Amino acid sequence: MRSRTKATMSFGASLLPAQFHASKPLTVRFRACATDVPDFFSADWLESRRKRPFGPRLSFSAEDAVRHQLDALMFNDQPRPDYGIEVMYRFAGFDPFERSTYFGPFFDLGQFERFRRIFHHSSYRVLLGHRERKILSSLNVKEDCFKQRVWVRGARPEEEETFQFTMIQRVGGSWDGYWLTESVLHDGDSFSGGVAY
Repeated sequence: MRSRTKATMSFGASLLPAQFHASKPLTVRFRACATDVPDFFSADWLESRRKRPFGPRLSFSAEDAVRHQLDALMFNDQPRPDYGIEVMYRFAGFDPFERSTYFGPFFDLGQFERFRRIFHHSSYRVLLGHRERKILSSLNVKEDCFKQRVWVRGARPEEEETFQFTMIQRVGGSWDGYWLTESVLHDGDSFSGGVAY
Protein backbone atom coordinates (compact mmCIF):
# COMPACT_ATOMS: atom_id res chain seq x y z
CA MET A 1 0.00 0.00 0.00
CA ARG A 2 2.87 2.28 0.83
CA SER A 3 4.54 1.74 -2.58
CA ARG A 4 1.27 2.44 -4.37
CA THR A 5 0.81 5.78 -2.59
CA LYS A 6 4.41 6.68 -3.33
CA ALA A 7 3.92 5.93 -7.06
CA THR A 8 0.79 8.04 -7.19
CA MET A 9 2.46 10.91 -5.38
CA SER A 10 5.49 10.83 -7.66
CA PHE A 11 3.29 10.79 -10.78
CA GLY A 12 1.18 13.68 -9.46
CA ALA A 13 4.24 15.55 -8.25
CA SER A 14 5.78 15.58 -11.72
CA LEU A 15 2.79 17.54 -13.03
CA LEU A 16 2.90 20.18 -10.29
CA PRO A 17 5.12 23.27 -10.12
CA ALA A 18 8.39 22.97 -8.16
CA GLN A 19 7.04 24.59 -4.99
CA PHE A 20 4.59 21.66 -4.55
CA HIS A 21 7.25 18.95 -4.71
CA ALA A 22 7.66 19.13 -0.95
CA SER A 23 6.52 16.28 1.24
CA LYS A 24 3.41 18.13 2.41
CA PRO A 25 0.07 16.41 1.78
CA LEU A 26 -1.40 17.40 -1.57
CA THR A 27 -4.63 19.39 -1.23
CA VAL A 28 -6.37 20.78 -4.29
CA ARG A 29 -9.03 23.45 -3.95
CA PHE A 30 -11.15 25.01 -6.66
CA ARG A 31 -12.47 28.50 -6.40
CA ALA A 32 -15.00 30.05 -8.72
CA CYS A 33 -16.90 33.26 -8.67
CA ALA A 34 -19.79 34.54 -10.75
CA THR A 35 -17.47 36.36 -13.14
CA ASP A 36 -15.70 33.09 -14.00
CA VAL A 37 -18.90 31.31 -15.03
CA PRO A 38 -19.43 31.67 -18.78
CA ASP A 39 -22.62 33.37 -19.88
CA PHE A 40 -24.11 31.05 -22.52
CA PHE A 41 -26.92 33.43 -23.43
CA SER A 42 -26.15 36.27 -25.81
CA ALA A 43 -26.74 39.81 -24.67
CA ASP A 44 -29.89 40.06 -26.81
CA TRP A 45 -31.29 36.64 -25.82
CA LEU A 46 -34.44 37.97 -24.16
CA GLU A 47 -35.21 40.28 -27.07
CA SER A 48 -34.67 37.49 -29.62
CA ARG A 49 -36.92 35.19 -27.56
CA ARG A 50 -39.71 37.73 -27.81
CA LYS A 51 -39.21 37.91 -31.58
CA ARG A 52 -39.52 34.15 -32.17
CA PRO A 53 -41.15 33.34 -35.50
CA PHE A 54 -44.91 33.40 -35.44
CA GLY A 55 -46.47 29.96 -35.62
CA PRO A 56 -48.48 27.46 -33.58
CA ARG A 57 -48.97 28.21 -29.89
CA LEU A 58 -50.28 25.90 -27.21
CA SER A 59 -52.82 28.56 -26.20
CA PHE A 60 -54.45 28.68 -29.68
CA SER A 61 -57.74 26.90 -30.25
CA ALA A 62 -58.42 25.41 -33.69
CA GLU A 63 -60.45 28.52 -34.66
CA ASP A 64 -57.61 30.79 -33.49
CA ALA A 65 -55.10 28.84 -35.57
CA VAL A 66 -57.20 29.22 -38.75
CA ARG A 67 -57.78 32.93 -38.08
CA HIS A 68 -54.08 33.64 -37.50
CA GLN A 69 -53.14 31.85 -40.72
CA LEU A 70 -55.71 33.79 -42.73
CA ASP A 71 -54.58 37.07 -41.15
CA ALA A 72 -51.00 36.27 -42.14
CA LEU A 73 -52.10 35.58 -45.74
CA MET A 74 -54.15 38.79 -45.84
CA PHE A 75 -50.94 40.73 -45.13
CA ASN A 76 -48.73 38.24 -46.93
CA ASP A 77 -45.89 40.61 -47.81
CA GLN A 78 -45.54 42.25 -44.38
CA PRO A 79 -42.92 42.47 -42.90
CA ARG A 80 -41.24 40.75 -45.89
CA PRO A 81 -42.36 39.09 -49.13
CA ASP A 82 -44.34 35.87 -48.62
CA TYR A 83 -44.16 36.10 -44.82
CA GLY A 84 -47.79 34.92 -44.67
CA ILE A 85 -46.87 31.75 -46.56
CA GLU A 86 -44.00 31.21 -44.08
CA VAL A 87 -46.56 31.32 -41.25
CA MET A 88 -48.70 28.77 -43.10
CA TYR A 89 -45.65 26.51 -43.48
CA ARG A 90 -44.99 26.68 -39.71
CA PHE A 91 -48.60 25.62 -39.02
CA ALA A 92 -48.45 22.79 -41.59
CA GLY A 93 -48.84 19.39 -39.95
CA PHE A 94 -47.24 17.24 -42.65
CA ASP A 95 -44.00 15.28 -42.54
CA PRO A 96 -41.50 17.09 -44.81
CA PHE A 97 -39.89 13.75 -45.74
CA GLU A 98 -43.09 12.23 -47.17
CA ARG A 99 -45.54 13.24 -49.87
CA SER A 100 -48.52 15.12 -48.48
CA THR A 101 -52.19 15.68 -49.34
CA TYR A 102 -52.10 19.16 -47.76
CA PHE A 103 -53.44 20.67 -51.02
CA GLY A 104 -55.42 17.60 -52.10
CA PRO A 105 -53.20 15.62 -54.50
CA PHE A 106 -50.00 14.00 -53.25
CA PHE A 107 -47.22 16.61 -53.43
CA ASP A 108 -43.67 16.64 -52.16
CA LEU A 109 -43.84 19.73 -49.93
CA GLY A 110 -40.69 19.21 -47.89
CA GLN A 111 -39.00 22.24 -49.43
CA PHE A 112 -40.55 25.59 -48.58
CA GLU A 113 -40.11 26.80 -52.17
CA ARG A 114 -42.47 24.09 -53.47
CA PHE A 115 -45.02 24.97 -50.81
CA ARG A 116 -44.71 28.67 -51.69
CA ARG A 117 -45.21 28.09 -55.43
CA ILE A 118 -48.52 26.32 -54.88
CA PHE A 119 -49.85 29.37 -53.03
CA HIS A 120 -48.97 31.45 -56.07
CA HIS A 121 -50.91 29.04 -58.33
CA SER A 122 -54.09 30.62 -59.70
CA SER A 123 -56.43 28.69 -57.37
CA TYR A 124 -54.66 29.61 -54.14
CA ARG A 125 -53.36 33.09 -54.94
CA VAL A 126 -56.75 34.55 -53.99
CA LEU A 127 -55.66 34.00 -50.38
CA LEU A 128 -52.60 36.24 -50.81
CA GLY A 129 -53.54 39.79 -49.86
CA HIS A 130 -57.28 38.98 -49.83
CA ARG A 131 -59.71 41.81 -49.04
CA GLU A 132 -62.54 39.97 -47.34
CA ARG A 133 -63.45 36.58 -45.91
CA LYS A 134 -66.42 34.92 -44.30
CA ILE A 135 -66.67 31.69 -42.31
CA LEU A 136 -69.29 29.51 -43.98
CA SER A 137 -69.25 26.58 -41.55
CA SER A 138 -67.29 25.07 -38.66
CA LEU A 139 -67.40 21.48 -37.50
CA ASN A 140 -65.70 19.55 -34.71
CA VAL A 141 -65.35 16.20 -36.46
CA LYS A 142 -63.65 14.59 -33.46
CA GLU A 143 -62.05 15.82 -30.28
CA ASP A 144 -58.76 16.31 -32.14
CA CYS A 145 -60.08 17.22 -35.63
CA PHE A 146 -61.72 20.48 -36.71
CA LYS A 147 -62.90 21.62 -40.16
CA GLN A 148 -63.79 25.11 -41.28
CA ARG A 149 -64.99 26.34 -44.68
CA VAL A 150 -64.05 29.91 -45.56
CA TRP A 151 -65.18 32.09 -48.45
CA VAL A 152 -62.47 34.52 -49.59
CA ARG A 153 -62.67 37.60 -51.85
CA GLY A 154 -59.32 38.37 -53.41
CA ALA A 155 -57.60 41.64 -54.27
CA ARG A 156 -58.32 41.27 -58.02
CA PRO A 157 -61.76 41.99 -59.54
CA GLU A 158 -64.28 39.14 -59.38
CA GLU A 159 -61.79 36.88 -57.61
CA GLU A 160 -63.45 34.74 -54.97
CA GLU A 161 -62.97 31.16 -53.86
CA THR A 162 -63.95 28.81 -51.03
CA PHE A 163 -61.44 26.78 -49.02
CA GLN A 164 -61.71 24.10 -46.38
CA PHE A 165 -59.18 24.08 -43.53
CA THR A 166 -58.72 20.81 -41.67
CA MET A 167 -56.98 21.23 -38.33
CA ILE A 168 -55.65 18.35 -36.22
CA GLN A 169 -54.52 18.47 -32.62
CA ARG A 170 -51.35 16.49 -32.05
CA VAL A 171 -51.14 14.00 -29.21
CA GLY A 172 -47.70 13.15 -27.87
CA GLY A 173 -44.30 14.29 -29.01
CA SER A 174 -42.98 17.84 -29.09
CA TRP A 175 -46.22 19.19 -30.65
CA ASP A 176 -48.51 17.63 -28.04
CA GLY A 177 -51.68 19.74 -27.71
CA TYR A 178 -50.92 22.06 -30.67
CA TRP A 179 -53.42 22.57 -33.50
CA LEU A 180 -51.71 22.09 -36.87
CA THR A 181 -53.11 22.31 -40.40
CA GLU A 182 -53.63 18.91 -42.02
CA SER A 183 -54.96 20.36 -45.27
CA VAL A 184 -56.17 23.49 -47.06
CA LEU A 185 -58.44 22.34 -49.89
CA HIS A 186 -59.91 24.42 -52.68
CA ASP A 187 -63.60 23.67 -53.31
CA GLY A 188 -63.14 23.27 -57.05
CA ASP A 189 -60.74 21.24 -59.18
CA SER A 190 -57.79 23.50 -58.46
CA PHE A 191 -55.08 21.51 -60.25
CA SER A 192 -56.92 20.47 -63.41
CA GLY A 193 -54.45 22.46 -65.54
CA GLY A 194 -51.48 21.08 -63.61
CA VAL A 195 -49.01 22.95 -61.47
CA ALA A 196 -45.25 23.34 -61.79
CA TYR A 197 -43.96 23.13 -58.29
